[in-house]
Amino acid sequence: MTPADIALLGAGGFVAGAINAVAGGGTFFSFPALLAAGLPPVVANASNSVALWPGSLAGAWAYRRELAAYKRYLLPMGAASLLGGIVGGLLLLAAGDARFSALIPWLLAFATALFAFSPQISAALKRRRPARPVRADGGYGSGTPAGWLVQLLVSVYGGFFGAGMGILTMASLAMGGHEDVQHINALKNLLSAINYSVTALTFIVAGAVSWPQTLVMLLAASAGGYAGARVARRIRGPWLRRMVIAVGAALTLYYFYKG
Repeated sequence: MTPADIALLGAGGFVAGAINAVAGGGTFFSFPALLAAGLPPVVANASNSVALWPGSLAGAWAYRRELAAYKRYLLPMGAASLLGGIVGGLLLLAAGDARFSALIPWLLAFATALFAFSPQISAALKRRRPARPVRADGGYGSGTPAGWLVQLLVSVYGGFFGAGMGILTMASLAMGGHEDVQHINALKNLLSAINYSVTALTFIVAGAVSWPQTLVMLLAASAGGYAGARVARRIRGPWLRRMVIAVGAALTLYYFYKG
C-alpha cells in the first residue's frame, strides 16, 4: 500500500463507520475505497465486511442504554441475523456479487421508500393488530415470526453484499411497529454487528480477505462507528429520520448511475 492508499482507506473507513452508526449505508464509502486501493470486487466485498464489523459493534455499545429493554426481543432477532449472515456470505463466495448488482438500486429504492412512509404504514397496521407486549419492567417481548423472517432475509442480503443493509434493517424495524428512531438505530447497530460478525468469520475461514487494507479500514471504521453513534444520540428524531432518507436516496441514485 502507498501512503495515498492508507489515507484513502482510513478516510473511507472512518466515514463508513460513522454513517453506519447514524443511519446505515457506510458501504457506499468503504467499498469504493477498497476498489480504488486495487482489490478485486469479491475480495473488496469480503474485506469490507470484516473492516466494518468492529465499527458496527462500537456503535451498538454506544447505544447500550437504549438496548437494555430489548433483551428478550434480541434473542430471536439476533439468531435470524446470524443465520442470514452465514447464508449470504456463502452465496457470495459461491456466485460473486456481479449477478446481484442489477438488483441493488431497486432494493435500496424500495427500502428508502419503505422507511420514509413507515409512520403512515405503521399507523394503519396498528389499527389491525394488538400492541406489542410490554413486561412489567418496561421491556419488550420476543417479537413475531414475521419480524424474524424479515430480519433473516435482510441479513442474507447483508451477508451477500451489505450496501444499504442498515437502511433495510431500519425500514423493517419501523414496519414492525418500532416508533422511536433512536431505538430503531440502536437495534440496527446491534443486529448489523451480529451479521457482520458471522459474515466476517465466513470470509476469514474461506481466505477471501486482504488483511493489510482491511486492518487500516478496520481501525478507522471502529473510531468512526463510536463517534457517529455519540453524535446520532444528540440528533432529534425527525432530523435523524430525514438523514436516513437522504442517505438511502443518495445510495439509490449512485447505484442506478453505476448500473
